[in-house]
Amino acid sequence: MLKGSIVALITPFKDDSLDEENYIKLIDYHLKNGTNGIVPGGTTGESPTLSHIEHKKIIEISVKECNSKIPVIAGTGSNSTEEAIELSKFAEKAGSDALLIVTPYYNKPTQEGLYQHYKKINDNVGIPIVIYNIPSRSVIDMSIETMTQLYELKNIIGVKDATGDLKRVELQKKSMGSDFIQLTGNDDNALEFNKLGGVGAIGVTANIAAKLSSDFQKACVEDKAKAVELNKILQPVHTTMFIESNPSPVKYAASLLNMCEATVRLPLVEVQDNTKKKIYEALKVAKIL
Repeated sequence: MLKGSIVALITPFKDDSLDEENYIKLIDYHLKNGTNGIVPGGTTGESPTLSHIEHKKIIEISVKECNSKIPVIAGTGSNSTEEAIELSKFAEKAGSDALLIVTPYYNKPTQEGLYQHYKKINDNVGIPIVIYNIPSRSVIDMSIETMTQLYELKNIIGVKDATGDLKRVELQKKSMGSDFIQLTGNDDNALEFNKLGGVGAIGVTANIAAKLSSDFQKACVEDKAKAVELNKILQPVHTTMFIESNPSPVKYAASLLNMCEATVRLPLVEVQDNTKKKIYEALKVAKIL
């Protein structure tokens, strides 16, 4: 089962090209620090500005480097159903353990359109699919009724819930049962999300605080008091990771830790100087830096 601290992995660039060597090092960092799974090619991985060749390459690298030690949940969503199918088929053939499929952005499909989009992807692959529901970026919100209908399909196993609405956790659990995997997409609500029935997070902060994040998720199951303590340490970091558009802040934080360059691709830009100070201070307080 997909659970715990799953990282929405950043994509490092060098001279505006994919830095493959550094990407391997980032994966190794997560393997050594307790991360429970990785997502290549998600929002944090700047999927909208990756070429198809780059997108496929990071999936291939992730599968090879993880080597079945932790699951690879490939980000293969698109606002084009056919493009999502093509990427998903590639990810399956490459050896990915599961797929993370975002609700189609910009098109603004109806709930029936959402159902048919996911159903067609489902019918063309043979590995698990996690729905990525993020209204703030996609403009649309998948209803619980649509999600319940999709859960009846063979490959749909859960959701990355980035609605920020904690009421959804209990409602989704009531509608689909406890076997339906619920992962938060909001680092800052992970403690409450897990209390209500969630089993982990696909997070951003884990990129630069892998052990803290994995220890926190483990504590949510084994030691509630420790989970509360770690959550307090992590909250200021979570806040700064979203002080400007993701992944610009986390990439700057990673650069402070000599993990990769702060470079992001246009239309994203590097964070402003006042933001840099806040990120630096948050990492210092949390003893990450």
